[in-house]
Amino acid sequence: MKNILNAQWIKSPKSSGNREVVFSKSFVSEKEIINATLEVTALGVYVAKINGQRVGDFILAPGWTTYRKRLQVDSYDVTGMMGKNNILEVGVAPGWKASEYFGRHNGDLHLGNSETAAIFALTINYADGETRILTSGGDCMCENGKTVHSTVYDGYIYDPAYKDIFPAKAQVFEKDRGVLLDRQGEKVIEQERLEAKEIIITPKGETVIDFGQNMTGYVEFRIKGNKGERAVISHAEVLDAEGNFYTDNLRSAKAQAVFLCDGKEHIHKPDYNFYGFRYIRLENWSDEVKKENFTAIVVHSDMKRTGYFECSDERVNKLFSNIIWGQKSNFLDVPTDCPQRDERLGWTGDAQVFVKTASYNYDVERFFTKWLADLRADQTDWGSIPHVIPNVFGMDDNSSAAWADAATICPWQMYLTYANTEILKDSLESMKKYIEYIEEHSYDGIWSNSWHFGDWLNLDGSSPEDCSKGTEKSLIATAYYIYSTEILAKTMALCGEDNAELLAKRENSIKAFRREFMSEGRIKPEFETQTAAVLALHFGITDNAPETAKQLNDLVTECGHLKTGFVGTPYLLHALSDNGYTETAYSLLLREEYPSWLFSVKMGATTIWEHWDSIREDGTMWSTSMNSFNHYAYGSVADWLYGDAAGIKIDESKPAFEHIVFAPLTDGRLTYVKASIDTRKGLVKSRWKTENGKTEYEFTVPEGATATVILGGKETEIGAGVHKFHE
Repeated sequence: MKNILNAQWIKSPKSSGNREVVFSKSFVSEKEIINATLEVTALGVYVAKINGQRVGDFILAPGWTTYRKRLQVDSYDVTGMMGKNNILEVGVAPGWKASEYFGRHNGDLHLGNSETAAIFALTINYADGETRILTSGGDCMCENGKTVHSTVYDGYIYDPAYKDIFPAKAQVFEKDRGVLLDRQGEKVIEQERLEAKEIIITPKGETVIDFGQNMTGYVEFRIKGNKGERAVISHAEVLDAEGNFYTDNLRSAKAQAVFLCDGKEHIHKPDYNFYGFRYIRLENWSDEVKKENFTAIVVHSDMKRTGYFECSDERVNKLFSNIIWGQKSNFLDVPTDCPQRDERLGWTGDAQVFVKTASYNYDVERFFTKWLADLRADQTDWGSIPHVIPNVFGMDDNSSAAWADAATICPWQMYLTYANTEILKDSLESMKKYIEYIEEHSYDGIWSNSWHFGDWLNLDGSSPEDCSKGTEKSLIATAYYIYSTEILAKTMALCGEDNAELLAKRENSIKAFRREFMSEGRIKPEFETQTAAVLALHFGITDNAPETAKQLNDLVTECGHLKTGFVGTPYLLHALSDNGYTETAYSLLLREEYPSWLFSVKMGATTIWEHWDSIREDGTMWSTSMNSFNHYAYGSVADWLYGDAAGIKIDESKPAFEHIVFAPLTDGRLTYVKASIDTRKGLVKSRWKTENGKTEYEFTVPEGATATVILGGKETEIGAGVHKFHE
């Protein structure tokens, strides 16, 4: 980022509304060009073109940040795109900045909620040594584009015949360029193309196309139609119990692509929109419907795949596939909760419960570095963390336990997986402010003076009317305070700071937790839930782990299933297997009846559901108000698959798998498990196979790493290479 700092911000001089605006600048270049670089960004989402050719492959550029404080600039080498007579165009649509819901809080002080803007600089270096810099300013032209309507939730309307008959000069306005920064996160690109699997005529007579996979992206389609026709594509995740197209769970989101036919044949896809879907419905479609005329394009952040898992149970393999698709669907520049309905927000709670799994499945270091910078930018002066990042809810004094703890948990996981000490240093003051906020809302070590989501969507007391009932919220909040304080203390030590006072406060809170919520190593009857016991165990709060673990195991075996929600589920299997109840953990994993991970697999899911019973056995829905079929939080179970079923664990004292602990937990219901993680040290692999009552293990340690193998209570130190053991 260099010359763009001398450019001017420009916007449309007329009301643009929710539509595309195209800024353009023409120029002549007669000399030999050595290189040319375009720096560009927008308030909205942009597509840049030179001489009609798209610049780069970034979809929904420049992405979503806390725009008032942080706006990423993209730089492109456009040398090969230059000619003698040139035109540079930058099309801008509302995107996250200016779409209806987002614009209220995520806009800019100098713009109306629905206004968009752009800034750019084109630097040309000639063979004779001259450098020419073309920047956005009052000499740029501005006209409305062919995407005549575009919003995040409703979708878009495209008119190929549209031509703005009143182009005008762009309007310059002042805005602080100090918010501009070089790209920090991964770009979002087209990743996969899925062919249409089936054309369905539903009982209602609807024409529906099934792509076979719930996903995030959009459809590329061939269309001609009759001039004047308004062809409509609607998007949905599921069909209802009768087999009809189902969109009630999208709530107010229209999620449509509308093409205004001009009688000519077009191959079309959107520039500024995305959807969460498996099915599309065609309306006013006069063309013959052929599968080959429709392709679903998968879009997500450009992350390297690093983790793989496979076992002898195909249901579990499908579960793992669903987890991967859930991550691909929701890691679109920010870790969204869902990609389909009128939400698609960067919920902190979902991000923190999944961050460990996320960092094993994909290389997400850069992805979370950018998102955590926005978290710090959106943190209030008094230390509270908004529920969603970027924050579109406005100012709020409340920080919910397990959601706001993303401020500590996510940076710490980046350190554990990637040995990223810089992100800890960058997050240290934010962590401190957050812990201080909790302490101001606590009394005698118990965090009770705040509003909390609780064990969201648990089965102890939650219902569509109130998803937060169940485990006592002050118990959850205090447990998370203890956990986040531990993380902050470790971070302070790594940064060379004294943490003695903080550790003393943590110890005081542990004593208060035991006094308030426990008795003789057990959760008191009035507070007794699976989640309460899980937190006491996993966060090291109980002073009698065997008794607390027995209580948890009894709570599970007595009812025969899990009852945990967003808070308890990520740690449930760990709390059991870490304390001698591996068989119970496997029973929960392999359970197929509701409620369980495999229930959704049994019901045909291709991603992770928001609810344990988003679709019930009889085909009815849990609710219409909050029922996503692509919600990755419960996919956090994959870190247990990696860490316990396959037995690949990080040694905190030597992060980034410099020292690996291999401690696989076998179960007679599986005959083999294998997993691999491509780490900063190289490829780490674990495999075990049971045959004729004997189990063979194989572990791969990359160069520069060492490992400890724990089998049958015996520890063996190994170095780089492939090692085999028998039991």
